[in-house]
Amino acid sequence: QVQLVESGGGLVQAGGSLRLSCAASGRTFSKYNMGWFRQAPGKEREFVADITWSGSTHYANSVKGRITISRDNAKNTVDLQMNSLKPEDTAVYYCAAGTGSYNNWGQGTQVTVSS
Repeated sequence: QVQLVESGGGLVQAGGSLRLSCAASGRTFSKYNMGWFRQAPGKEREFVADITWSGSTHYANSVKGRITISRDNAKNTVDLQMNSLKPEDTAVYYCAAGTGSYNNWGQGTQVTVSS
């Protein structure tokens, strides 16, 4: 098990940037695949981006070119740099960890993009 705590959410105008961070507990962080998901009001949770234990990254088509995921195994953190934000990016963003499926989740951080 790994405990996850997200930070960095907030209110930003369209076109602006935010950097989300997820801090993980435990000494086996480097073995986990790490992901970011989001859930907008009235919608199901959706995949945003992830980074495998080996550093491979994957992005949802809706965020490609605007969002970058990175990890620091020395600090047990995974970050999500979000640029050119759009109102449709408004959601609660969740950090997740897993070695197969994602079975460890943070509490989420709210991102609101105003038009």
